[in-house]
Amino acid sequence: MATRIRPATNRAASLELIQDFSLEMTGKDITALTEAKDHIPPRTRINITFLGNEDLEMRVAAARMVRDLGFVPVPHISARRLKSREQLEEFLGRLQEVGASEHVLVVGGDPATPEGPYEDSLAIIRSGVLQQFGVREVGIGGYPEGHPDIPQETLWRALEDKTAALAEQDLGASILTQFSFDTDPVADWIDAVRARGINAPIRVGTPGPAGIKRLLGFARRFGVGANAMIVKKYGFSLTNLMGDAGPDRFVNDLAAVLAEHTPGPQPHIGGRIGLHFYTFGGLSATADWVRQFVSEQG
Repeated sequence: MATRIRPATNRAASLELIQDFSLEMTGKDITALTEAKDHIPPRTRINITFLGNEDLEMRVAAARMVRDLGFVPVPHISARRLKSREQLEEFLGRLQEVGASEHVLVVGGDPATPEGPYEDSLAIIRSGVLQQFGVREVGIGGYPEGHPDIPQETLWRALEDKTAALAEQDLGASILTQFSFDTDPVADWIDAVRARGINAPIRVGTPGPAGIKRLLGFARRFGVGANAMIVKKYGFSLTNLMGDAGPDRFVNDLAAVLAEHTPGPQPHIGGRIGLHFYTFGGLSATADWVRQFVSEQG
């Protein structure tokens, strides 16, 4: 998929932001990962989703392949999809066997009602199970544009509680945000995170290059803002959804905003801020876009 890369206003900042980016795959994407491997930098973090239509073997096989290809696996754990503590222990045990348990991302998950003993990601963090299987760093979710089903106050309290619980258990923390098309709420949210004294690294969710219709479909599904002004700002057309779109405007604009904050008592100062690409258009398309972006900004 070819997308035209727009020049950055601050090339150094854009290159800094995209350094050490991470990617996302499902358990069904092993073939796609194998095809894209030569275009992905070694030691890139690759998140493996925990979907309801995938099973243990698929998730573990994907994590093993990520590790075998020289990347860093970050398996997801969906709290409300787990039917028992034993199921959590089995999953983590299998991940440890294939060398893929050091980094995980813990999310609540889609089911409104828990299928087992874990009502949310905090319950898993507080269970003490993670450390038993070699977990060293835990990713947690962040929502710069809010969540369609959760009040903002609840989201902030959860973020504070989870980072505090991870610190108490001597586990590393990182924050992965829902994807966005608009830099303004992302930058404001990062300010608010740092103002609360949360200095964990943040990976800003970024939609990888894909068809416009597909991108907007995912935005509606996940409650992400994609109003007419944002669509126009980032080069989409609501009257013509047949084209493709890349995230270069979003990446360049976010980099420029973050670069405006100079060293000192600024809310942005804290852990590293990087990018996580949701690969809606495929792993190869996203990896190729990153290579082209770095080449043209360098």
